[in-house]
Amino acid sequence: MPEISATDFARLRDIRAGQPDLVRATLDARRKRSLLADDGKLFIVAADHPARGALAVRDDESAMADRYDLLERLVTALGRPGVDGVLGTPDILEDLALLGALDGKVVVGSMNRGGLRGASFEMDDRYTAYSARAIKDAGLDFAKLLVRINLADEGTAPTLEATARAVSESAALQLPIMLEPFMSAWQDGRVVNDLSADAVITSMAIAAGLGESSAYSWLKIPVVHDMERVMAATTLPTLLLGGDPSSRPLETYGKWADALALPGVRGLVVGRTLLYPPDGDVAAAVDVAAGLVHPGTAGVTHEESTTLEGSNA
Repeated sequence: MPEISATDFARLRDIRAGQPDLVRATLDARRKRSLLADDGKLFIVAADHPARGALAVRDDESAMADRYDLLERLVTALGRPGVDGVLGTPDILEDLALLGALDGKVVVGSMNRGGLRGASFEMDDRYTAYSARAIKDAGLDFAKLLVRINLADEGTAPTLEATARAVSESAALQLPIMLEPFMSAWQDGRVVNDLSADAVITSMAIAAGLGESSAYSWLKIPVVHDMERVMAATTLPTLLLGGDPSSRPLETYGKWADALALPGVRGLVVGRTLLYPPDGDVAAAVDVAAGLVHPGTAGVTHEESTTLEGSNA
């Protein structure tokens, strides 16, 4: 995929100002593909963080604030072999569509962004972006939601109820939906997710039971200690989330390689870890991850991935 030019960005701005009807027309004309790759796996790049007000990467509090820089990084990632698609909110996905970056890709719409980072109401995670119907009508391929479960915060109850409705609506529309569950708690004024195996298993059990049918439900879970026991907790297709972007890349890749080999794991959904790697080389970081999901397609081979630092952590 060619690099984005200043002319491309100027055209994007002009369309948004003067021809907004082209947004839907471009989405309608998008070339589509099957959900899973031929090997049954899926590698998605995530970019829905800004809509929650989460712009930080490592020690840079505004790393994701420059929309043009973010779009350039996304276009680079989507142009690499083995990258199946992208996850985002309407603003980002529509920008990418107008830039011609979504053809032949799996496009995942992010739904609940209302639990703004650091807000007093963060656990009441309203559905402020896509609905299941809007995702279907836009011709997108997948829905995604976040469900953080805080047993000490009353905001969890309406979030669970809204999530159940979203799962039911997606099932009725035959739209795959990705649920990202966590057991969470307030600590020193921040929401902190419990990344113990027991907590992840509990969150998976709760999420899997939401809605009137689980036929189209997928899980998106962190890579934690004792992943064999974690994956024994569900029969739902499962994707791994990227994890802490401050971790050492080789250690992170090694943990992904181990988890990807487990039954039921269908791939990766990774955002800041790859879009903002410590060395700044987006293509190289994406290629390594793509090689882990689709061995031999890009980046490192499966054999090489098993030798990465921390692969047995």
